Amino acid sequence: MMPLLEPGTTRFALADRSRTATRRNENRGKHVSDALNATVMQIVEVSPGLAIFRVVPDEWTFDDFQAGQFGVLGLPGNADRCAVCDSEDEPADPEKIIKRAYSIASSSVTREFIEFYIVLVPSGRLTPRLFALKPGERVWLGPKIRGMFTLEDTPEDRHVVLVSTGTGLAPYMSMLRSQLTCGSRRRFAVLHGARHSWDLGYRSELMTLARMCPNFTYIPTISRPDEEPVPWAGESGYIQDLWQRDPLKEGWGFSPTPEGTHVFLCGNPSMVETMVEVLGESGFREHKRREPGQIHVERYW
Repeated sequence: MMPLLEPGTTRFALADRSRTATRRNENRGKHVSDALNATVMQIVEVSPGLAIFRVVPDEWTFDDFQAGQFGVLGLPGNADRCAVCDSEDEPADPEKIIKRAYSIASSSVTREFIEFYIVLVPSGRLTPRLFALKPGERVWLGPKIRGMFTLEDTPEDRHVVLVSTGTGLAPYMSMLRSQLTCGSRRRFAVLHGARHSWDLGYRSELMTLARMCPNFTYIPTISRPDEEPVPWAGESGYIQDLWQRDPLKEGWGFSPTPEGTHVFLCGNPSMVETMVEVLGESGFREHKRREPGQIHVERYW
């Protein structure tokens, strides 16, 4: 005998309720940690609150990607937070994955791991949990890699200047590791700004690259040279001030121009917007799909 239906209820509605109840029973025994699909291979501390994370998928292969694109990392809301972070105003949902996008720093050619360059935000949701991880522990890694901040729209006969602050350097490391050809006629340059010398991630690698490749230039600058334990002999001040001193003219033998150079900007929003204005005064124009230009911007904050 068919059960009596409540007014306004159809047999299809009853079937839907039954299927929903079945799914709930099936999921009841599962835990949010079952969604974690990658393992932390290595964590390299650059300075307190600044680290490089190398992550390996668990028995699956991530999609091909272009240097400059971003991936997504995540951890459950019940994951531990690091000791130096702030307490949360509201506890995160323990049954949900907290996800954030980060630019990939590793080469798009070699596929041993995916590398991320991350700064700790003590009051944040995800980074305090990431900085509590140890090698061998698991995370969620998004299977799709996306982003338009690539060299795809940069003609191969144009030089490239990569301007960044802080962890905005990450996509440039992927570009250099994937697409820099030492000794070619195409010049690359990295202008990287940070508060202190110890916050200049990848500095040793970039210095070595500059010594090995005559067509690559690396110019770091720090904004607080007075706080250095040893006198700083390099450039100081903000990136936008460094640019106006025409730092590439000595190394390149000429100044970058819109006719021969494309400029990429990634990092602090204030720096990005100021650099767009400064470059505009020299004839550079922001690149858009329908209006090609020489300034490529990643606005991720």
